[in-house]
Formats: sequence, C-alpha cells, structure tokens
Amino acid sequence: MRPVFGALCLAAALFSTAAQAEKRTFIIANNADGYGVDRCLASGANCGMTVATAYCKSRDYARAAAFHKVDRDEITGAVPITNGTSARDEFVAIECLR
Repeated sequence: MRPVFGALCLAAALFSTAAQAEKRTFIIANNADGYGVDRCLASGANCGMTVATAYCKSRDYARAAAFHKVDRDEITGAVPITNGTSARDEFVAIECLR
C-alpha cells in the first residue's frame, strides 16, 4: 500500500510542476510606439488586456496575465529608454504567460 501511495505522491508532484506556466514581466515605456500603451495600458482603458496580449504574443508568449503602471523607483536593473515626450516618464509592467 505504501509504494502505491508514494507513486501517487510522486506523480502529483511531477504533474503540478509541469502544469505551472512560465511567467515573465516586461517593463515598457508609456510612450512605446506601436502598441497603444499610453491609450490603453497606462490609462486602464477597456482595450488594455487586448494590447497587453498583443505585446506578449509578439514576444512568443501565449497571453497576458496582467498589466499595471509602475513607478521608476519600482524598477530594478535597466530602465527602459523613453523619448521624453511625456511630462513625466511613466512605465507599464506586462506579465506574460507561455
């Protein structure tokens, strides 16, 4: 009985690990060209998830899980380049899933 229970636990652990999707967060400038970031993502408009998903698909991910504004202070590492057209540099984080 114990070997069967052990095998079931091992199988459950393997399947739960395989079922977890790969997730990556991209930080993009509010004024990024071509995606409507400033109109849809940064403003929280209804088209936001559509734009976020299009961005993820262009990076070979299946869909967007979420998106939200981020402050420059929240970004660790390299800060995306902006063209300086906005009064205040704003950024959007997009979480993509495979």
